[in-house]
Amino acid sequence: MLEIVGKTNIDFMGKRQIAFGLSGVLVLIGLIAMIQIGRGAANLGIDFAGGTAVQLKFENAIGIEEARRALGKHGLHDAELQEFTRDNKLLIRMKTEGTIEQNIAEQIVQVFATEFSGNTFVVDSSTEIGPTIGYRLQQDALLAITISLIGIIMYVATRFELRFGVAAAIATFHDVLAVLGIYFILDKEITLLVVTALLTLAGYSLTDSVVVFDRIRENLRSRRRDSIAVIINKGINQVLSRTLVTTLTVVLVLVPLTMFGGEVLQDFSLALLLGVMIGTYSSVFVASPLLLAWPGGEGRLLSRGR
Repeated sequence: MLEIVGKTNIDFMGKRQIAFGLSGVLVLIGLIAMIQIGRGAANLGIDFAGGTAVQLKFENAIGIEEARRALGKHGLHDAELQEFTRDNKLLIRMKTEGTIEQNIAEQIVQVFATEFSGNTFVVDSSTEIGPTIGYRLQQDALLAITISLIGIIMYVATRFELRFGVAAAIATFHDVLAVLGIYFILDKEITLLVVTALLTLAGYSLTDSVVVFDRIRENLRSRRRDSIAVIINKGINQVLSRTLVTTLTVVLVLVPLTMFGGEVLQDFSLALLLGVMIGTYSSVFVASPLLLAWPGGEGRLLSRGR
């Protein structure tokens, strides 16, 4: 397999305090983001905040700016527009606050019927989500993430031992919070598609951590005279090239998707791109050092390894 860095001898465990400090900041921002999401103060998509999505198919294509001006002229500001030029389709999404007092979808259709009377169109789809449903979707998303973390602990604890499972779950939770925090700072819209990316990220992060843990377990059996810090460093260095190749392969796919994927795929691919890079970092600087920080000292892990 291609070796990007060759054989290395980096003291990763010696830098764990710096890594813990950086991770602490990322987790803190992520926790603030979760609180703000729960309060509805973050940039939530219509999936969570409630709103209307209407997709129209025109006889002749119209530009996004042209459509935005028409909506603004009739008091429908802050609409999110996405154009599908191949099929002459336009997707209009608008958030609503509080209870829905009037049918926004009908207003949108009426605007285009008035402003583009010479360009016939049909309504492909129309979706309206109330705030109550949006709140329920928020709860379901948090439940899905929680169940995934519990599953990670059970799987890794069965395959290795409890401390490995807890370390992998903490690293995965760290990755999810870090991406949420970055999205909150960038004021990016948080939708169900972003939650899907976070759950995908959880699986990727777990796989990365398990590969490192596997090598650490092998070294525990073969390098009995070394300290646990040396054994963990050795394991990380042995799989470092493989980890970088895997990450680079995924990044080569996600960068074009982020740049050219359009409004719908952009947020999804950006969340995955950030998550993959943070997940690679956490498998080295979060999951592995947590094995050292586990209460009970180094002796128990060495004993299990032997």
